[in-house]
Amino acid sequence: MVNFLGSYTHTVDHKGRVNVPVKFRKHIRTDEDDTLIITRGLDGCLFVYPIDEWEQIDTRLRELPVTKQNTRVFIRMLSSEAVAVSMDKQGRIALPRQLIERAGIASEVLIVGTLDHFEVWSPKEYKKVMDESGHTYEEIAESLFV
Repeated sequence: MVNFLGSYTHTVDHKGRVNVPVKFRKHIRTDEDDTLIITRGLDGCLFVYPIDEWEQIDTRLRELPVTKQNTRVFIRMLSSEAVAVSMDKQGRIALPRQLIERAGIASEVLIVGTLDHFEVWSPKEYKKVMDESGHTYEEIAESLFV
């Protein structure tokens, strides 16, 4: 089971490459298929999924009724910006330029583990989103685990 945990700050080089945290690399298959899918996330971040996890999302999306406009629009928005990448020998992935721009990423990123995938943030945007959430950790926990 994939379990991306923790947060890490890394720099982005001039080619848009960023190191995948060492602790995350063990959850990415390197023997057969080390493909990662990078796509737009929610709240201004990027989502990065190992191919196995992405295939589960793909299956769930295909089960949604395409007769609903929200389904069609969401699938277009998600998949039109999704890119398959592989880690290089140094453990880096190349973030696509359009996704770097969408997330407001400059020279530094915050990589946040979120269980089955990880998020790539502009540190400034992450702080803003978390500060503006409007609820404390305790309030959110109470509302989710009643």
